[in-house]
Amino acid sequence: MDIVTLAEDVRAGKRRALARAITLVESTRPEHRAEATALLEHLRQSGRMAIRIGLSGTPGVGKSTFIESFGLMLIAQGLRVAVLAVDPTSARTGGSILGDKTRMEQLARAPQAFIRPSPSQTHLGGVARRTREAVAICEAAGFDVVLIETVGVGQSETMVAEMSDVFLLLMAPGGGDELQGVKRGIMEVADMIVVNKADGDLAPAATRTCADYAGALRLLRRRPQDPEGYPKAMTVSALEQTGLRAVWDAARDLVDWRRAGGHLDAARAAQARFWFEAELREALLARLTIPAARARLQELSDKVAHGRMTSARAVAQMMEMIARDDPAAP
Repeated sequence: MDIVTLAEDVRAGKRRALARAITLVESTRPEHRAEATALLEHLRQSGRMAIRIGLSGTPGVGKSTFIESFGLMLIAQGLRVAVLAVDPTSARTGGSILGDKTRMEQLARAPQAFIRPSPSQTHLGGVARRTREAVAICEAAGFDVVLIETVGVGQSETMVAEMSDVFLLLMAPGGGDELQGVKRGIMEVADMIVVNKADGDLAPAATRTCADYAGALRLLRRRPQDPEGYPKAMTVSALEQTGLRAVWDAARDLVDWRRAGGHLDAARAAQARFWFEAELREALLARLTIPAARARLQELSDKVAHGRMTSARAVAQMMEMIARDDPAAP
C-alpha cells in the first residue's frame, strides 16, 4: 500500500481513502500496524483541528436520532461532520450489527457527512481501541466537527471523555432525580446533560428531569477550565429538531472559552499522554501472546496455583522475562 498517496487522498477529503485509512488503523495485523503508524505520522503534519464532541447515553435514549438531527443542523450551517459510532460486540459470537448508517439515513446520504461504525470488540469504556486514531484521520480529512457515539453501557462509560473536547450525556425524561446527577462516574465527567425526547406527552417530564439534573449539577464543584454555568442541563427534541441549535451554541461557547484560556490545548496534551500510556500497556500485554511467553506464563501460573511460588514472585519473574530481548530465555 502506498502510504504517502493514501495520506494525500485523505487530506484531499476523498471518502474512499478516508474509509481505507480507518480500516487500516483498526486492523490488528502486525504489518498493518506498521503501515498505520506511518500513515498517522504523515497525517499529523496537516495541523487541522476539529471540534470533538463525545456522546453517550443509555440504550433507547435516542442517540442515533439525536446525532442525525444534530448533524443535519450543523451541515445546514456549512460545516462538515464526521460520525464515529461504536457498536457493542457480542461476547458470544464476536459479531457487531454496525447498523448506524441504517438508523441515520438522511445524514448518511449527505455529501458533507461521513459515518463510520466500528465494533467495540473487547475494549471497555464504550469506545473502540482505535477510535482516537480514527478521530485524527477525520481531522486530517478536513471535517469541522467529529461526533463520537459510544456503545451506551452506563455509568462506567467515561473513556470517550479522554478523546473529546466536549462530552454530552443524553438522558431520557424521568431518568432520575437530583441524586442521580452526583453519582461518581459518567455524570461527573459530563460537560452537558441533554434530556432528549422533550416532545409530545413527554415534554413536561423532560422539563422536570432537566430541572432535577440542573439542581444536582449545582452541587458539583465547578471545574477551573469551565465558565460560569457549566456543566449545564438542557432539553432537546431530536424528533422535532428543537433545542439543537442551543446545544451547539453551548458546546461551541465552552470550546471557545477553553481555547482562549489555554485549557483546550492542555486537555488535548493530557489526552495524548493518557493514550500513549494506554498504548504502552497494550504493547506490553501483547508480549504475553508470544508462544514462549504464554508457555512461561502457564508455568508460573501452575506454580502459584499449587502454592510453590507467591504471586508477587511470579509476577517479578514474568516481568524480567518480558524485559529481556529473548522472551524464550528461562
